[in-house]
Amino acid sequence: MKRDHHHLQPNLDPSAAGSSSVCGGSTNGTAEMWEEEAAQQDCGMDELLAVLGYKVKTSDMAEVAQKLEQLEEVMCNVQDDGISHLASETVHYNPSDLSTWLESMLSELNPASAFDAVVAAGTTAPAVTLDDSFLGPAESSTLTTLDFSNNQKHQKRRQPIFEESLSSDYDLQAIPGKAIYSQKTQTHDSSSSSTQNNIKSEKRLKSTSGSHSDILAPPPSYGILSESSRPVVLVDSQENGIRLVHALMACAEAVQQNNLNLAEALVKQIGFLAISQAGAMRKVATYFAEALARRIYRLYPQNPLDHSLSDVLHMHFYETCPYLKFAHFTANQAILEAFEGKKRVHVIDFSMNQGMQWPALMQALALRVGGPPSFRLTGIGPPSHDNSDHLQEVGWKLAQLAETIHVEFEYRGFVANSLADLDASMLDLRPSEHEAVAVNSVFELHKLLARPGAIDKVLSVVKKMKPEIVTIVEQEANHNGPVFLDRFTESLHYYSTLFDSLEGSVSTQDKVMSEVYLGKQICNVVACEGMDRVERHETLTQWRNRLGSAGFAPVHLGSNAFRQASMLLALFASGDGYGVEENNGCLMLGWHNRPLIATSAWKLANKTTAVIAH
Repeated sequence: MKRDHHHLQPNLDPSAAGSSSVCGGSTNGTAEMWEEEAAQQDCGMDELLAVLGYKVKTSDMAEVAQKLEQLEEVMCNVQDDGISHLASETVHYNPSDLSTWLESMLSELNPASAFDAVVAAGTTAPAVTLDDSFLGPAESSTLTTLDFSNNQKHQKRRQPIFEESLSSDYDLQAIPGKAIYSQKTQTHDSSSSSTQNNIKSEKRLKSTSGSHSDILAPPPSYGILSESSRPVVLVDSQENGIRLVHALMACAEAVQQNNLNLAEALVKQIGFLAISQAGAMRKVATYFAEALARRIYRLYPQNPLDHSLSDVLHMHFYETCPYLKFAHFTANQAILEAFEGKKRVHVIDFSMNQGMQWPALMQALALRVGGPPSFRLTGIGPPSHDNSDHLQEVGWKLAQLAETIHVEFEYRGFVANSLADLDASMLDLRPSEHEAVAVNSVFELHKLLARPGAIDKVLSVVKKMKPEIVTIVEQEANHNGPVFLDRFTESLHYYSTLFDSLEGSVSTQDKVMSEVYLGKQICNVVACEGMDRVERHETLTQWRNRLGSAGFAPVHLGSNAFRQASMLLALFASGDGYGVEENNGCLMLGWHNRPLIATSAWKLANKTTAVIAH
């Protein structure tokens, strides 16, 4: 069969189709064998193209050659506009049936009234494993490619995956994107010797589903790609988003089973899939991929963070979203109402940081009917790595504010590596008849769960303080279970929701720093174990059980706090997504009906039960 691959001239004489060699050399024996075979089975498939995965009848070779020549001519005519209309529809044709595929391509490149009929008749080619050379720009969404090989076996194998994906209960959403082109080009060599060499190399290829050759464009030796032609890459964001979630889960399962070779391969795939995403999904997947890689390669993060860096990240998180503001406001409201009528009050803060919680409380006390009480504040925080007395600096700022608003103020700072190192005798406590005590903890108690017995010791010390009220704010999540895969799944859902809520932030810098703040937590939850894993978040139900067993009784937060907290959320650009929920006297803040943090108030069980005024 005559095939002049350089010029692709049609030969309409079937009798001459097998008279010349494939590569221009002396292969008369092979040609005669093909002639006999074609004579016996005129409807048989061409053997060379069948090896490459293309279905072309021997009797149709002349017609196919003519169509190829027409396609090359049409593509040259439209290359100036970048073949833009090829990217406008995510319709996948199956090029394994080369003749039908050529008709489809010609119809699409030449606008015609029959286009809709071609789309309706076209078959969707299955997506294949991505080659990293086809990854687009960072802002693009997920990628799929036009499949130029025979993937029927692969298509059958993928069908159950799609069924599983559609019924998946993962709540991660893929983010829509746009069609893009690969940046790589293929150069067509016009010399016949180069063309013949290409054909020789292509003859050795076998069509195997799932290999990198599955996503290559048709070989240049067949004239489909000209010098300026590029393979078209189309978006299938939903499919790649589901593949990304499944890859994350599969990698976590491999880590749990200590199958590190498989985990290593999967974490690399996660990196490629994450790059192709956009928005919150890309960011959270990247942080989880980093955490998994650290666990696989045992590159554990340094803990604790430098205090100055931790403070900076904490302040940006405070500014970006309402979580810390909600925590401070609801806790302050409970403390303010517990201090009603008290002349001397003392707050012991387990989470001092930059002291951002207390100016609002001091101003509220200053406006109290009958005059402000004497306010004493004890702040507890970790040591700084540069030996600076940061707690004292915070105290000076608060003292200046107190002087301005005419509140009698006393401050003392304590540096402690852990709250478990505290003792009630260190805090200069005064008789309860003379001074009302409140204990406050925001995102601190869960860190004690890494040390056996530490939480029990701290709660015992708190009882010795005889507080009027204890306010506790914690993440509403269960990241402290014994099974790694369960922790990973819960944290993936939790932080995906958190990252999604940050997308509405007005300040880009605050948002980026807040993502780093949460990324550090992700890394600790996933990569660390033992004493190093301090981010051991537990649910409100678990904290209720623990505090109840330690001798504390719940104090209901009033409806006034609920209303004001709801008003606070309106200040944020994406406030519509946030919601406050009351749960058995506690307040929860969530994003799109997913609770993320919870504020609860407690007092000693042996004291007279009191409900904060409604």
